[in-house]
Amino acid sequence: MGQCYARNIPVAEDDGELDQCQSPLPASGVPASSANVRSIKNTPARTPARTSGNSTWPSPFPQGASASPLPAGVAPSPARSTPLRFFRRPFPPPSPAKHIKASLAKRLGPPKERPIPEEGGGGGGGGGGEAERPLDKSFGYGKNFGAKYELGKEVGRGHFGHTCSARARKGEIKGQLVAVKIISKAKMTTSISIEDVRREVKILKALSGHKHLVKFYDACEDVNNVYVVMELCEGGELLDRILSSVLLCRGGRYTEEDAKAIIIQILSVVSFCHLQGVVHRDLKPENFLFTTRNEDAPMKLIDFGLSDFIRPDERLNDIVGSAYYVAPEVLHRSYSMEADIWSIGVITYILLCGSRPFWARTESGIFRAVLRADPNFDDAPWSSISPEAKDFVKRLLNKDYRKRMTAAQALTHPWLRDENQPVPLDILIYKLVKSYLRATPFKRAALKALSKALTEDELLYLRFQFNLLEPDRDGCISPENFRMGLMRNATDAMRESRVPDILNAMDQLYFRKMDFEEFCAAAISPYQLEALEEWEQIASAAFEYFEQEGNRVISVEELARELNLGPTAHAVLRDWIREADGKLNFLGYTKFLHGVTIRSSNTRHQ
Repeated sequence: MGQCYARNIPVAEDDGELDQCQSPLPASGVPASSANVRSIKNTPARTPARTSGNSTWPSPFPQGASASPLPAGVAPSPARSTPLRFFRRPFPPPSPAKHIKASLAKRLGPPKERPIPEEGGGGGGGGGGEAERPLDKSFGYGKNFGAKYELGKEVGRGHFGHTCSARARKGEIKGQLVAVKIISKAKMTTSISIEDVRREVKILKALSGHKHLVKFYDACEDVNNVYVVMELCEGGELLDRILSSVLLCRGGRYTEEDAKAIIIQILSVVSFCHLQGVVHRDLKPENFLFTTRNEDAPMKLIDFGLSDFIRPDERLNDIVGSAYYVAPEVLHRSYSMEADIWSIGVITYILLCGSRPFWARTESGIFRAVLRADPNFDDAPWSSISPEAKDFVKRLLNKDYRKRMTAAQALTHPWLRDENQPVPLDILIYKLVKSYLRATPFKRAALKALSKALTEDELLYLRFQFNLLEPDRDGCISPENFRMGLMRNATDAMRESRVPDILNAMDQLYFRKMDFEEFCAAAISPYQLEALEEWEQIASAAFEYFEQEGNRVISVEELARELNLGPTAHAVLRDWIREADGKLNFLGYTKFLHGVTIRSSNTRHQ
C-alpha cells in the first residue's frame, strides 16, 4: 500500500500494563486487525465472509534478530519504530487501561473459567465468583435450527464463536444463502455475557429497514449454541479493501471522491441507529461489509455485540470498543452517541491518508494518545487534501464531544453536500428544542441573537431538519409535527430506548407554534458553533444583536439563578457583567450561552 507512515505519538509508554498489540502494522499504518478493548466480550464472530489467521506483511527492514527488536513473526514497519520513553519519577503514571482489565474480569469471569483466546490473546484479572452460580442459558429462541437451515462452510471466527454460510430449507427465505453466527453457550461464563447475547439479538430484531444495515432473519438455540441468522454479505470487509492491492495504485489511500462514497453510507446508517436510540460502540472498518465483490457494491453495518439502547439524556460508562477507534469520553467512562462520531472520524482519517490518527505500541499508549495527542494534518498527503475534507475530519475528531457534528449534520457538511443525498432526521434537534422550551426568557433571547448570526452552512442543516418536520401551511410546527417526525422513522428500537418520551418535554408548544426563526434559535448548539473557524465573527455579530434586542440589566445573584449556580460562583460571574450599565459583556454573553463549565465544577459539592 505504499509507504504511508503512522505518526509517532509523543506520549509516555507503559509496556508493562498490557501486552503488545497483537497484529503487525502494514506499511500503510493501517492495522491488519484492530486492537480490541472489550469489556462486554472479546472479538465476536462476524457475519462477513472473512478468512481467519494473521497475514504476513512484507517489510522494508531485514528480518534477522539483530535487525529488529520485534518478536518473531511480527514484521517491522517504519510506523512501529516509536522509541520507548522513560519516566522521570519513580513510578509510572496511572494507566487508562487498568479499569478495562477489571471490567474484562467482571464480564468474562475468573481466569480458570475464561475461554482460551483462539488467536493468542492474554488473560488477566480476577473474577467475582459469579461463574460459580448456575447460569440460565435458555434464551427462548426456536429449537429447530437443523430443520430450517443447512449449514455450509465456515466464513469467519472469533473468540466467542464462528460464522458459517447456510441455506434456508423453509420459510420466506427458502433456498436463500444466509450467514449464521454460532455462539457457544460453553463460553458464556457470566450472566453479563449471556445478557450481551440477548441484547445483540434484540437490537438486530428491533433495528430493521435501513438499506445499509445487515438484515436479521432468525434466532435459534440448542443445548450447545445460539444461532443468529442474518444476511450473508460476500464482498468482504471495508478493512480488506483498504489493505487490498487495488489501492496500491492510489498510494495506500482512497481518493476524496471514493472516501466520500464510503463515509456517506456510514453516516446514513449511523444516523438511523442514533435516531432509534441505539449506540453501536464498535464502529471500525472490520464491521462494514460489502454485499458483493463489485467495487461499487453497497455496504452493510454488522456486529451489534457491543451495542446498547440509550435513553435521550442517558450517559453510558462501560469501557467497550476497539483501541484505535475509542473516543476520549469512553475512557473517561461517561459517553453517549457522540462516541460513534469519533470512530467515524478515525475511519475517515484512515481512508484519506492511509494511516491512523492515534498510534502507539501498546493499548495503554494508544489510550494516552487518544486522550492527549492531536491528529497530524501537516505531513503528506494532507497537503494535497482539500480544506473541506480536513475541516470535516477535525469536526469529528474534536476531543470535546459536545463540539462534534452529529451524523445527520455531517451529511450537510460542504465536503459531502449533495442535493440528491437525503438528510435524515436528527435526534439532536429534539434534545435541543426540549432544552430551549425549558429555558428562561433571558436565555432564549441570547439564543435568538445567536441564531441571527448563523452561517449559511448551519442554516442549510436547520432548513433540512425543519422541512423534515413538515411544517403546516402557515410555516409553523407544533408538537404534532415533532411526534409525526418520529413516528415516520420509528422501529421497535425507538420504543425500547424510550426516545418518544422526549416529546413529553415539549408540552409548552401545545399553547403556541414555532416558526423557522424560533426553530433556529431552539435547535442550535453553541458548543458546536464554537468548533467553527468563524466562531469569533459569529459570536461578535450575535452579541451585537443581543445588545439591541435582548441584553438587559442583570445582577450577579439573578445571573447565578439563571445558570442554577450557587454562591461560590458569584466571584466568577462578576467578570461577566459590565460595571457601567449592569448588563452582560461579550465574555458574559458567550459563557452564558452554555454555562456548563462553572456548574460542573462549582455545584457538585453544594
